[in-house]
Amino acid sequence: MNETPVLSIPRTRFSEKVGFCTFSTASNVVYQFKSIYYLFFLTNVLKIDVLIAGTILTIGTIWDAVNDPLIGFWAVNHKFRNGERVRPLAIWFAVPWAITVVLLFTNFGLKNQAAITVALLVYLLFELFNTFVGIPYNSMGSLATNLDADRRSINVYRNLGGALGAGIGSVACLPLLKLFGAMDTKGNLIDSMSSRGFLLAACVMGAVCILGCVVHFFTTKERVKSIAENDDEKLSAKAVFAMLFRCKSWVLNMLYIICYGVINLLLMSCITYYATYVIGSTAAATAIQAAYLAAALGSSFLVSTIDRALGRKRTMLLAAVIFILGKIWFVINPFSLGAIYVNAVTVGIAITITFVMFNTNRNNIVDLIEWQSGRRLDSLVSTADNLASKLAVAGATQLVAVALSVNGFNAKLTQQPAGAIAAINAILGWVPMAVAALMMVVVFFLNIENDTKKMLEEKAEKGLLN
Repeated sequence: MNETPVLSIPRTRFSEKVGFCTFSTASNVVYQFKSIYYLFFLTNVLKIDVLIAGTILTIGTIWDAVNDPLIGFWAVNHKFRNGERVRPLAIWFAVPWAITVVLLFTNFGLKNQAAITVALLVYLLFELFNTFVGIPYNSMGSLATNLDADRRSINVYRNLGGALGAGIGSVACLPLLKLFGAMDTKGNLIDSMSSRGFLLAACVMGAVCILGCVVHFFTTKERVKSIAENDDEKLSAKAVFAMLFRCKSWVLNMLYIICYGVINLLLMSCITYYATYVIGSTAAATAIQAAYLAAALGSSFLVSTIDRALGRKRTMLLAAVIFILGKIWFVINPFSLGAIYVNAVTVGIAITITFVMFNTNRNNIVDLIEWQSGRRLDSLVSTADNLASKLAVAGATQLVAVALSVNGFNAKLTQQPAGAIAAINAILGWVPMAVAALMMVVVFFLNIENDTKKMLEEKAEKGLLN
């Protein structure tokens, strides 16, 4: 390993943090809009059977999981003319990404097998461009600065942007549908106008995507350079994955992210069904989402303080406990309006803490792998753990679809069977509680603070810190 002294990097500017916030807003517009409404769009607008629709999402998510490390591996061995490795991807793929968001919610007027085939192909294309844009989204935090306090601050701003994006992608959607004439006075979809409404809403989301990418590209910069003199040398797939799996912190953080993704998926995929068939109004999902987002935004300002007071490990454990406690009332009485709001609010708080923690972990993990192996893997640390995370989310998506299907869910019915209602309630209640309990076990073995401290001490002994 080359022992070139590590140069200090100036503190991250506010304008740059705003750039991260803006990009996170755009990315989460897509994530939330797609997560909440795409399955609903397939079943209630395109009239595709719920089991087939769930399978489309599962196949697309598996494809997304598989292409993540493939594109990440390409990025590790690729350098742009300006010497940067990931930031230019944000501007290269902004427009294609936005176009596929619009195509996701386009009714091409096809029937049966043709509609299913086109929906699947569009979803696969969307996930491809989403991966390219996701590389700078997940990697720039570790490349913009090597200061841990600034990295945590960047991730707080990313989370703020994420909450804003979630609001645009979920809370704003139903008012947009109403604005475009796709909802009646009771807050339910008008079949004859639903296709046009979703298409125009998706166009708004696509415009936000482009704006976020452009702002991020022109406000951020890659500053952290590899300590290796041979950082242009091509690495084999075997070598890079060996480097990843040698890092225990990466493996455990991957499991932590899997739990996060599954818990969030379960809430996002079923809240619209809960509002429609348990509360009796699709529009009720807006208020629940608003409560979730308000909690996420409010808690964003507290994460850094909590992390400094408790330390990384205790803060991650706190998030898992909040996940569990927030669902107790709902598990006892899933038909209580208060219980679903408490459920949503506590998920918003815990998701915020978890997001900042695992992304700050990722930033540290890049440094740990570089110290162990001599090469930075900024683009692969996130894309490789996304492979496992998205496969888990794909499995959870399929289980949701199967659970609804076997319990008699039928989008043509205004009132669903008791079994389907029970399945929706379980997906929002005791199932994520069990996942949160697993999350606590993972955190118990994750000691990234100690690993980072040891690395810094070794660097100091070798004179590699200024």
